[in-house]
Amino acid sequence: MKGTINIKRQILLPILGASIFFTTASFQNDFFEIAKQIEIFTEMYKQLNMNYVDETNPADLMDNAIEGMLSELDPYTKYWTEQEVEKSIINRRGAYTGIGAVVSTRDDKVIIVEPWKDHPADVAGLKAGDEIIEIDGIKLADYKENAGDLLKGSADTEISIVYKRQGKEKSAKVKRQAVEVNAVPFYEMATPEIGYVVLSKFNEKASRETKAAIVALKEKGATKIILDLRGNPGGLLSEAVAVSNLFIEKDKLITSTQSVVEQYNKTYLTKRPAYDPDIPVAVLINGRSASASEIVSGSIQDYDRGVVIGARSFGKGLVQRPKPLSYGTQVKITISRYYTPSGRCIQALDYWNRDEDGNAVRTKKEDYNAFKTVNSGRTVYDGGGVQPDIELASAAYSPITTALLKDNAIFDYATEYYYNHQVTDMDSFRFTDTDFNDFVNWVEKKGFDFNTETESAFAKAFKTAEKEELDDDINSSYKAMQEAINNAKKKDMKDKKAEIMSLLTDEIVKRYFYRDGLYNYQLKFNPEILEAVNVLEDQNKYNRILK
Repeated sequence: MKGTINIKRQILLPILGASIFFTTASFQNDFFEIAKQIEIFTEMYKQLNMNYVDETNPADLMDNAIEGMLSELDPYTKYWTEQEVEKSIINRRGAYTGIGAVVSTRDDKVIIVEPWKDHPADVAGLKAGDEIIEIDGIKLADYKENAGDLLKGSADTEISIVYKRQGKEKSAKVKRQAVEVNAVPFYEMATPEIGYVVLSKFNEKASRETKAAIVALKEKGATKIILDLRGNPGGLLSEAVAVSNLFIEKDKLITSTQSVVEQYNKTYLTKRPAYDPDIPVAVLINGRSASASEIVSGSIQDYDRGVVIGARSFGKGLVQRPKPLSYGTQVKITISRYYTPSGRCIQALDYWNRDEDGNAVRTKKEDYNAFKTVNSGRTVYDGGGVQPDIELASAAYSPITTALLKDNAIFDYATEYYYNHQVTDMDSFRFTDTDFNDFVNWVEKKGFDFNTETESAFAKAFKTAEKEELDDDINSSYKAMQEAINNAKKKDMKDKKAEIMSLLTDEIVKRYFYRDGLYNYQLKFNPEILEAVNVLEDQNKYNRILK
């Protein structure tokens, strides 16, 4: 026996020693390469700032260097300034002090996207579409920092705002106050037996608020639940696991992460007994349901725990973690890919194998891999987000719709509609076919420049032709091609009528009746919610889908 042990030691110890040696050697090589590149960069940075022909700005040079380096990776790996770190903390905790409105920056203006009912911006009379051009005497056109930060400050402090509405300049005073951002902004009974819960983000309060909403709905008689994750961009992975745990039993795998860095290879299991492991569930998703939303919808689907309805989700299968840097800054790094319980990675874009133009490549449908759900053995696929069990055109986000959203065509049309139409009865409101045709004509008349990938490719080729002095020969052909593309875009808008009309309806209803009004309107008329109600009320259909 001792001889056997000694032989094993003689064999294993050299192998273990070799393993440690190569691991250590590999680490030392990586460390040397990093140190070498840092030294080269530091010297070059110093030489540029000391010797360049014109005056340089060291901070701008460094920012550009950082942006250039990170642009080669993925869009989620980002450098955060002190201000951005503070924003991430606010988003995670769901509380801040400000004017109580969603805003965006566009062309040296801060646009009110959505004032929250009875919050300071709403009380001061601000409305969606208002363009703030001055804050406390600071003209935003001359302000080089993030103008939205000027709206934040201590509670009960007052700010003076100058804004434009429909071309006319107006002013208002707004008193800041503490604002709670709820992860669950709305829950209500859809029918006497079906409860409806909107989960809009995965901050630190997500699972707690979701459970509280379900408890309250069950007290009202709910025996079935609709969980709405549409438009939910994600958030904390731990909260995604906790939300899944409300419906899935203890010690079940919800997601696993894989990375070349060993410490990030982890499994995440449910930690507690499920709040209700048997209640029938319908989960709503769309093309803007991402990350943590896909962990929840993917785990519900993989355990055959509920029916997923809507449109294919965004496809963000990457996990980020912030790492502290000097002077209060951070870098948020993609550390791993996540996988659903069946083994799917739902990442849609491949940032590490780009095309010849440097764009991330989308996984093709024919390259999707098939997996089996845990309990029923149903076939599900990876490669491009979570595919719903029931797909509806009204929930989709096609390229033309995404382009319209990106260029604010739907938002701006809703603003114009609001100031030209009186709507007092929410239940009687319908966005009609005539309204849709008016929208199509309005987009064409306004000349919204929403570029498709096809247009971008042709524009790039034409610029190359100009440099090579070939533009005179192909100019007429290029104009004809542009005209053909514009006609195709108009046709495409009509082909995607269902999804565009759904978004226009939501945006317009929200203008008149706020977000709570929108949720109540959707309970009665939204196609995805109505389909969820239909499935949950038909036990045979529900069971048939899950088997």
